Amino acid sequence: MESWVAAYANQAGNEREEETVRKILVPVDGSEDSLVAVREAIRQGNAAKSAEIHVLNVQPPAFVGETMIGMRPEQTDSYYYERSGRALASAEALLRMTELAFTSHRVVGPIVPSILDKQRELDCDSIVMSTQGHGRIAGALLGSVSSKVLHLAAVPVTLVKGPSGPDFTGRLGAT
Repeated sequence: MESWVAAYANQAGNEREEETVRKILVPVDGSEDSLVAVREAIRQGNAAKSAEIHVLNVQPPAFVGETMIGMRPEQTDSYYYERSGRALASAEALLRMTELAFTSHRVVGPIVPSILDKQRELDCDSIVMSTQGHGRIAGALLGSVSSKVLHLAAVPVTLVKGPSGPDFTGRLGAT
């Protein structure tokens, strides 16, 4: 009986040694709320034996086909690249202060499907994202990106509430 227990304990120990790198996908939009998600991913990454963080910015298509007539492809490419760069900058700066491995990704497309596609492509174990971002009004009208990802993802999703509360500036704040 003791040999079975020892063999089981030895097998369990070997399985722990064979743990693979934990891959965490963090969609960001450049908002302070998305930085809270990056901080949570850093916390989770530091808690793991080995982790890799994939920071993703998705730029929804801003131009319909008709408006692109006369625009050179490199103009639209540079437009999306620059916007993505601005959205990723603060997340990358935060991650550079850690010892965690990270990679930045830029995608142009519909936001939720792009997040889910990138998770599958990279074989990420989990997604960490903010409950809010720049798209608060669109989210209220169309449904929250984080809510859709939570319901459609095949991996665990950690939703992190950002520091921002409701925005009552402008017309509502003046009353």
